Order: sequence, then C-alpha cells, then structure tokens
Amino acid sequence: MAYIMVTNDDGYDSPGILALAQAMRELGEVQVVAPAKNQSAVGHKKTLFQDIEVHEKEMADGTKAVTVSASPADCIAMAAMGITKWPPNVVVSGVNRGANMGQDITYSGTVTAALEATIQGIPAVAVSQRVREYDPNDSVDDYRTAAAIAVKVVKKVMRKGLPPFTILNLNVPYGDVKGLRLTRQGVRIYNDELEVKGNIYRIVGPEPGGLIDEEGTDLWAVHNGYASLTPIHLDLTAHQFFAELAAWDLQAAHSEA
Repeated sequence: MAYIMVTNDDGYDSPGILALAQAMRELGEVQVVAPAKNQSAVGHKKTLFQDIEVHEKEMADGTKAVTVSASPADCIAMAAMGITKWPPNVVVSGVNRGANMGQDITYSGTVTAALEATIQGIPAVAVSQRVREYDPNDSVDDYRTAAAIAVKVVKKVMRKGLPPFTILNLNVPYGDVKGLRLTRQGVRIYNDELEVKGNIYRIVGPEPGGLIDEEGTDLWAVHNGYASLTPIHLDLTAHQFFAELAAWDLQAAHSEA
C-alpha cells in the first residue's frame, strides 16, 4: 500500500488540509505532519537552535496529525529525521487557501514544503486554490474540487515519478474548473502597503494581480478557469543569462586584480 505524507502552511486544523487528507486515502495510507498554527508566507524557513514542540492531535474528523511548532519545510525535514514513519512514496502539500503562482512560490510555505520533500529525495506536489475573498468560515467542501484534481495528479506521480529536485505546483481556480493546463510561471504584480500605528507597522494590501493575458502561464490558466500544473525545479541558476555573464569577463578581471 502506498504511504502518502500530507502537509500545508495554513496549519493542521485548516479545512484545506483535511479535504486533501481525506481525498488521498483513495491512494493509500495517509500521515499528516503539519504546522501547529498558520505559517503562511514563511518561505523555506529552517528553524535552527530553537525549541520545537511536536504533538499528536486530532483533526476535525478524528484523523491523527503530527503537529510541529515550526515551518512547513521543518515539518518535512523533521519527518525525515524521525518524528514519524519515513519515507513516504510522495509528499502532498495543501490545499492552500489562496493561489501560489508566479513569484508567490518564493514566499509560499505550501510550495517550499514540497521543495523540502524533493531535497529529501521524495517526489512532491503542492496544491493551492484561488479564493474569491478571505473567508474564516470556509469549509472542507470548499476544497474538495482541488483535492480531487490533486488525487489524479498524485496518482500519476506515483506511477511515473519526478526528476530529482523537481516538484509539481498545482493551482485550482475558484468555482467551476474547465480542465487542466500545463503551464509555466507567470509574473505577479504586488500592491502591498504599510499600515502604520506609531512605531508599529503591518504589511497589508489586496491579493496580488499579474500578467493574466500571457497564455501558457499559471496566471492565465487560473484566470480563465483552468487548473494549472507547473513543474518547478530547485535549481535557480539563470542559465539563459550565463553566456552573457561570461562575456563580462569577470574571471579574468579578478585574476588580474
């Protein structure tokens, strides 16, 4: 029987991870290892030389979850170090409350948990769903469509595998889904602002926009009602710029200094 590890960045008690865990049971044994509280937008944070609490708690349907008082990436790294059964056949992260497209992936705890899994040698899929607006009373049912699409993707990943240091980033639109499109990362446009009260600052702002007219991108697909599936690689080398950078002749300049 397949063994599937489920994590997220919204916290173990969020409806999105419950929908995902329930859906993944179709494919095998499910183990939830997730943050004890919301860890949205923490990026690939690694908690070093600090106390981390690990507990076993129950989710809303009675599912046992290992909770970790640290980042989503920490959840996966600590699972690999022995806080629960390891290795899984696949790690699935989500369903995130809100899309993770374009540059979002550098901030997203959902995506970086999947990246941590591939660092640990495990294929992984990140799953996010666009929301019309933030709703603290959203329910498991709001995420069932995204979870069902994730089952189909994960089933194929378990059969085919993924290249080293490569994950799949799945984004699902709000409402009806026309189908699935293979996409590349688009370009987000952020409109963050500072809210100031004395010497207290908060970063606030609306949901980021982006270049939605560029067909073939994740932003285009989700804006047009399609689920978007983007392969993401951990190698951040700007290969297309490499030749131009070499023409700067910095190596020779350095050797002459």
